[in-house]
Amino acid sequence: MGKNVSMIDHVSIQCASVEVSAVFYDAVLAPIGGSRVLEFEQVIGFGVPPDPDFWIGPRTTGAGFRESHIAFSASDRAAVRSFFDAAVATGAEVLHEPRIWPEYHPNYYGAFVRDPDGNNVEAVCHVPE
Repeated sequence: MGKNVSMIDHVSIQCASVEVSAVFYDAVLAPIGGSRVLEFEQVIGFGVPPDPDFWIGPRTTGAGFRESHIAFSASDRAAVRSFFDAAVATGAEVLHEPRIWPEYHPNYYGAFVRDPDGNNVEAVCHVPE
């Protein structure tokens, strides 16, 4: 098998407070290798430098909240646990503590939390420990 290729080029979500969400994503993406890559106006692009592939910006369209599910890749299970610990330290609501999800596949190891806007955010590792 060749290089891991993703079907998704990038994802962007709208936030009630870009500043509050930026603090959350700074904390939870660092353990899995992500950081701020590009910032302009009120928009922040996160990713593994030099490529931003996850963007946050101010809420500009629609009325009311529409939950999104965002799963970030982690290189190993320790990174999933570090993501989870960082999220809890920011005060994030815990949806599911880190564990194996055999209903997805035998090596699916994930943790789920809510971001400041109520989105379901996950870190997942697909390799055995």
